[in-house]
Amino acid sequence: MDVDNNMKNLKLEESASMQMDSDVTSDVQGKGKEKEELTETKKKLNIEGASSSNFKRKPVIIIVVGMAGSGKTTFLHRLVAHTHTSNIRGYVMNLDPAVLTLPFGANIDIRDTVRYKEVMKQFNLGPNGGILTSLNLFATKFDEVISVIEKRADELDYVLVDTPGQIEIFTWSASGAIITEAFASTFPTVVTYVVDTPRAENPTTFMSNMLYACSILYKTRLPLVLAFNKIDVAQHQFALEWMEDFEAFQAASSLDHSYTSTLTQSLSLVLDEFYQNLRSVGVSAVSGAGVEAFFKAIEASAEEYMENYKADLDKRRAEKQRLEEERRRENMDKLRRDMEKSRGETVVLSTGLKDKEASSTSMMAEVDEEEEEVDDDYEVLTDEEYVIDEDEDEEIARFSL
Repeated sequence: MDVDNNMKNLKLEESASMQMDSDVTSDVQGKGKEKEELTETKKKLNIEGASSSNFKRKPVIIIVVGMAGSGKTTFLHRLVAHTHTSNIRGYVMNLDPAVLTLPFGANIDIRDTVRYKEVMKQFNLGPNGGILTSLNLFATKFDEVISVIEKRADELDYVLVDTPGQIEIFTWSASGAIITEAFASTFPTVVTYVVDTPRAENPTTFMSNMLYACSILYKTRLPLVLAFNKIDVAQHQFALEWMEDFEAFQAASSLDHSYTSTLTQSLSLVLDEFYQNLRSVGVSAVSGAGVEAFFKAIEASAEEYMENYKADLDKRRAEKQRLEEERRRENMDKLRRDMEKSRGETVVLSTGLKDKEASSTSMMAEVDEEEEEVDDDYEVLTDEEYVIDEDEDEEIARFSL
């Protein structure tokens, strides 16, 4: 089946509802209030205080992340093709504002809302700064994205999310955290980390990928699936063996006697527990091998999310709400004590100006005292000089006689 033709002929039923404020570009040209809007978006999405009753078991959100060149977009194209051929109800979202063309049709596309090049021109940004700013602007309207997906939740099985090629822009930015938490607070969410298998044959590169995957796991606190891509070029059995057998990885990395190799061997011991609780599959975005196994791993991760991660999310949510209530209570108690202390009288707020005036007055007083001391010294000096002048006059008179 020609996937490209099918995707081109796909009719998007939500095209009208998915136009999430096309005036964002005009907002870009003058507002410059990204941080405030991101904070307001968090409140709209109600990430911290959402109740469990709003949670939906379907669809499962699959967030695809990975290093640049690992094949994220091509892999997502393969997943979209699989959903069509297998009669799986999927929904596609593109969060990469800098991509020129997509090999698949996106139901929700950030490029329809934010113009990447206009953002770069308006704020004088480079490529990475433009992508980050565009993602921040899109995150301010993400409550509308959640509403669109909630309306079609009963008709969907998966939501496939493609992220920017610069992985750090999504995983370590405020907008990426808002998007991830918004998804996780409403639907079962799984993060997929795509690994470039041929490049990972180097033990040092393999360890770098594992460390990044570990950091994403603890940053997002969501189930993580490792997808070793490009197995049509290089099989991923070596990676599975290195993850299961520490001695095999030691033998592979011992060929290099550099400091990096020694550090890599030490880190492999640290990640041993991380490997034990990690799901990994080998896939090929070109041939489609391993896609069935990938969706099985996603289903298992979704079940794990419902059993473990959701409970932890609800616990963290309740803790945040408790701390917020305590903070509000402390502020009210402080206000009540201040009102009792003032007894209804008018209270003058200290703005710091009064202290400045007092300090300036004291400085002026010190200057006046110094001037008075100088004047006193001057008067004593003139008396002495006057006595000396009289003595000199008497001596001159004697000589004249």
